Amino acid sequence: MAGGSDAVESTTLSCAKCGKPAHLQCPKCVELKLPREGAAFCSQDCFKVSWSSHKSVHSKSISSSAPVNPGEQNAASQNDGWLYCLRKGNARSHELPHFDWTGQLRPYPISKRRPIPNQIDQPDWALDGIPKIEPNSDLQYHVEIKAPDQIEKMRETCRIARDVLDAAARVIRPGITTDEIDAVVHEVTISAGGYPSPLNYNFFPKSCCTSVNEVICHGIPDARKLEDGDIVNVDVSVYYKGVHADLNETFFVGNVDESSQRLVQCTYECLEKAIAAVKPGVRFREIGEIINRHASMSGFSVAKSYCGHGIGDLFHCAPNIPHYARNKAVGVMKAGQTFTIEPMINAGVWRDRMWPDGWTDVTADGKRSAQFEHTLLVTFIGT
Repeated sequence: MAGGSDAVESTTLSCAKCGKPAHLQCPKCVELKLPREGAAFCSQDCFKVSWSSHKSVHSKSISSSAPVNPGEQNAASQNDGWLYCLRKGNARSHELPHFDWTGQLRPYPISKRRPIPNQIDQPDWALDGIPKIEPNSDLQYHVEIKAPDQIEKMRETCRIARDVLDAAARVIRPGITTDEIDAVVHEVTISAGGYPSPLNYNFFPKSCCTSVNEVICHGIPDARKLEDGDIVNVDVSVYYKGVHADLNETFFVGNVDESSQRLVQCTYECLEKAIAAVKPGVRFREIGEIINRHASMSGFSVAKSYCGHGIGDLFHCAPNIPHYARNKAVGVMKAGQTFTIEPMINAGVWRDRMWPDGWTDVTADGKRSAQFEHTLLVTFIGT
């Protein structure tokens, strides 16, 4: 059963595998509104053993009620409903992909892409998923000093992004799905006149990233319900008046164990210590030294596959801001530069693995990871 289970309302049902009293039900059967008989199981183990035969029930139901046109590709597949995401968002599947999962979490099906009103200003990847200006921009190689009008637009966009993240935080609780969090992010962003920057960026299928437990970053909102004791990072980015804002925070879901609380607290402290060092003349590589020092002293490791980045008219550009020690980032901070700092701190090893969806990056040992992020403007002291 992918990533968790839903409680069966009646305790009179029997496990489809062994006949014992059933306490769990296949979430796909619930989604397809199939009969509960034959879809109830006493444990994850029984479900896993039965999966190869049980999954055919889903395919038969889908094919009889909503046949898929074999010629449909990529974007058209988004109309197929709740499906598993594959190939960085370019493909969908009715079946859970095979993978050597590192932890307890599993992907769940995702909903179709949410629409954007025509009056919303959209980045150049909104329609076809391909950024066009960003990859070839000179700003990938030198750090822009923002003009006053750009800075003011970024302040306004960052305020919107803050409101969006706060709205997402208010709905986080056990039982809510990460897809429902994404719906809040989408609607609040649109209501403010903004575009959710991640939506269709290199085919990312959702309006925010929701990274649960062992997910380091870029988790895709799906049908899994958050469980008591989870931690979840919500990463929000907004495009408004031609500029982007980017921030994220990690939240507790219900009653979280003490070790997870220490991990999240340390990650927040890493960001705060890094922000305190930002001023003209500081080398970009110093940020990683500061973060790594605090994380390692607390018994944690720093993820190395992703880093902070420049931001403004472009979603991602120079400079790169690594979060680990002995990095090779070049350059020094200057007033008027804008970039993100977003440490990803792991409870275990720093190494990571990528899920079959091509986006969800998880810890190699299945232990938990936390992240916090802000968009920063370098100013002279007191300005």
